Amino acid sequence: MDLLPGRPLTVAEITERLHEARGRTLLLISPLSDEDLQRQHDPLMSPIVWDLGHIAHFEEVWLLKNVEGEGPGSEGLEGMYDPFTNPRAVRDRLPLPGAGEAREFMAGIRRAVVENLHGLDLDGDAPLLRDGFVFRMVLQHEYQHNETILQTLQLKQGAPYPGPRGVLPPRAADPPELPEAFRGADGMVRLPGGPVTIGTDDASDSYDNERPAHVVELDPFDIDRTPVTNGAFLDFIADGGYRRPELWGDEGFRWITEQGIEAPKYWNRRGNEWWTRVMDRERPVDPDRPVAHVCWWEADAFARWAGKRLPTEYEWEAACRWDPATGVSRRFPWGDAAPTPAVANLDVLAFDTAPVWSYRANVTPTGIYGMMGDVWEWTSTDFHGYPGYRTFPYPEYSEVFFGDEYKVLRGGSWATRSGAIRSTFRNWDYPIRRQIFAGFRCARDV
Repeated sequence: MDLLPGRPLTVAEITERLHEARGRTLLLISPLSDEDLQRQHDPLMSPIVWDLGHIAHFEEVWLLKNVEGEGPGSEGLEGMYDPFTNPRAVRDRLPLPGAGEAREFMAGIRRAVVENLHGLDLDGDAPLLRDGFVFRMVLQHEYQHNETILQTLQLKQGAPYPGPRGVLPPRAADPPELPEAFRGADGMVRLPGGPVTIGTDDASDSYDNERPAHVVELDPFDIDRTPVTNGAFLDFIADGGYRRPELWGDEGFRWITEQGIEAPKYWNRRGNEWWTRVMDRERPVDPDRPVAHVCWWEADAFARWAGKRLPTEYEWEAACRWDPATGVSRRFPWGDAAPTPAVANLDVLAFDTAPVWSYRANVTPTGIYGMMGDVWEWTSTDFHGYPGYRTFPYPEYSEVFFGDEYKVLRGGSWATRSGAIRSTFRNWDYPIRRQIFAGFRCARDV
């Protein structure tokens, strides 16, 4: 059931989606011991039991305390579940509940929320209730924490995490022919530029940083037809890419040198072969899959090595959703229908990337593949608000992160729930982050 944007939601739809989201969260933590849930596996990440309590407290604040109002003017979280008061590196020192207590807290909040639904005017004009915004926001919040939990589990100490795999990717096929009208240099896709609509005016499903829709003028550009593969990245490594300072900015080269980085995170060399690990499975690096767990500096250095650059986020979004033939911008690369496991490598349960030509329906009208799922894609753009940006319903989601410290990522990964991604969705992180499920594709000026 796709909760199409721009309309109110029924009690049945809200209840079903809330329970589905919670079922997925509980499935992901089901293989874990209480000790695993309470342990801080890496200073970059929270103890998972903190994420569980935070999910429930966020739901309490927005679906019980503020659901009929305009919001408290802030995220409204209190105590140990306020992420700004308690950054990740210190959360293991908080008086965290036991795993059973956390589950009981989640269940108690959920019972109260479902009971309260029947007394709400879901068709009314209260700002948070309008077109179901607050319910979609809470759902996306839990979806996003699923991906955060998976980042933690990839870093897990002790026995590796056995992911509850439930999806096999389609069989990879030969690359289809690129439409002649969009053939660029070196097998890239050429987009004509011109006026393109970026962002959205939808206020039911999208976050404030995706709004408002606005027209930008783009110069013609070429963009890679797929994300950069492991095979291409192996060539970069073999050509001394990590040892050539001219490919890196001073800050990036200093950082990788200090950290001793010579390959993507989770890669290790066995003799003359590179291996990688996804949760509890190790395998040789597959040259046909997108490279993953690279930081922005690595992506930028590869692009320089290849004689290209990273796309701006406007170029990325135009490539993802714009149909030059009709001038229409779409919700997803393939159209407006929600993703399914047959269309894109999203929604977690494949627990790995897939070879780049596997999802043949995950294609734009111009012949660009894989812009949704598999890996988040770094862009060259710093995270700022769009022209006409207005904070809603609280500044701690977007506004407090605006500035040149963060780079924008687009497109989602295999670990992204399908309800938490669309062509306009903007993610952001520090340029040094490698625990996120991120890769990239390159662009080039025409």
